[in-house]
Amino acid sequence: MDNTETSEIEGVIKFQLDYTRKPPVASATYQQLNAWRGILLKLGLIGQDHRRYAGYGFGNISHKLNRDNPASDEKTYDPFIITGTQTGHLENLTDEHYAIVIDSSLDNNWVLSEGPIKPSSEALTHAAVYTADPSIRWVIHVHSPEIWRQTHHLSIPLVEPEIEYGTPEMASAVKRLLEHPTTREKSIFSMLGHDDGIVCFGSTAEETGLTVVRNLALALAFKKN
Repeated sequence: MDNTETSEIEGVIKFQLDYTRKPPVASATYQQLNAWRGILLKLGLIGQDHRRYAGYGFGNISHKLNRDNPASDEKTYDPFIITGTQTGHLENLTDEHYAIVIDSSLDNNWVLSEGPIKPSSEALTHAAVYTADPSIRWVIHVHSPEIWRQTHHLSIPLVEPEIEYGTPEMASAVKRLLEHPTTREKSIFSMLGHDDGIVCFGSTAEETGLTVVRNLALALAFKKN
């Protein structure tokens, strides 16, 4: 296992990470993850660009798996698959580019992960979304200047600008935000302390991906008015 130090650089892991390198798990989920990641990559919402964010990769996508023993009375953590850290420059991902988050603690700023690669720097934020509502199975984090700049005009729920990405404060703020019916209804929120940071969530990949696209269309339409 190895721990990653805190950093202020975009795209770098800022939580305490306990990581074990293991082969990828077999899952049909990769097909859906890659399909939607490909769409978002083409839209410039996920990727890597030397002109943006100091050249670091941005955006990530995850899917919560079922428990190994859902009939058990013992409370267990629902693991989730998430894109690995700094994979934004890759056009096509394989199962080697995904990590499994098998446990986390918002209070302790801690993530337990395994797989062929370390998880995205936003893994703790994804964990906060999943913890807030068991019905949420998909989370997409994109960087969209168009949506982000229209946060107030589109009445998108938001995390205040003083809260930095990848921190326990961000994870806790996200969990609180999802307690509001408006956030749940819109299935989207903006992170004003994380340049262009937008998160969408839902019970299916299609539902979550279309929330991203719909809000991008609304933002672009508003911008032209």
